[in-house]
Amino acid sequence: MNAGKRFLILTFALCLFMSMGFLIPGFASAPVELEKSEELDLKVRSFLDDHRYQWRDMNVPESDGEILYDIVAKNRYTRALEIGTSTGHSAIWIAWALSKTGGELITIEIDEGRYHQALKNFEEAGLSDYIDARLANAHELVPKLEGPFDFVFCDADKGWYKNYLIALLPKLEVGGCFTAHNVSGRGMWGIREFLDHLDSLVNMETTIDRSSWSGISISYKKSEK
Repeated sequence: MNAGKRFLILTFALCLFMSMGFLIPGFASAPVELEKSEELDLKVRSFLDDHRYQWRDMNVPESDGEILYDIVAKNRYTRALEIGTSTGHSAIWIAWALSKTGGELITIEIDEGRYHQALKNFEEAGLSDYIDARLANAHELVPKLEGPFDFVFCDADKGWYKNYLIALLPKLEVGGCFTAHNVSGRGMWGIREFLDHLDSLVNMETTIDRSSWSGISISYKKSEK
């Protein structure tokens, strides 16, 4: 083969390689998606840093948000539910993890003022596309939700924790996780009943993360029954 033919073949091969982004689905879009993910990470991180000392209204501390993020990201959960949005700190951590898995969070808040502030926070953090925020009474809405869910975070009225669990357990996928905030004190009204009920469920494996000062119960569903 002469040098001219070799040049033509190499040129053709190079052109073919460069055009693979158009021939192979997802090949060309991968760098674009990576760039979008990195941009979102910077936006969320900047938002959290700017608001680090501004979370009140019963929001979780940053360390607890990180725990929730890690659970969702590690298990690749995609269908999450939060009961008790407040102004959105925990939802932002959960939704940030869901942005990595392609998932979505439904979050419920009963107080209109907190709900609207949460919407602003979600928009500013760049996570609105991953959050379905609902202004509602969770007592009424939770039993009506169809599911299924693979992650639940409960941070609402403690006396209703057991009821939320009973309503959601059939809608929680096997391998899914039900978490609840402020469970360190069994003496708190409703918490003892909730934890005792969890302990009675043979298909749930529960630990309590005490690195959180408030305590987070983490329960994985091992089987349907």
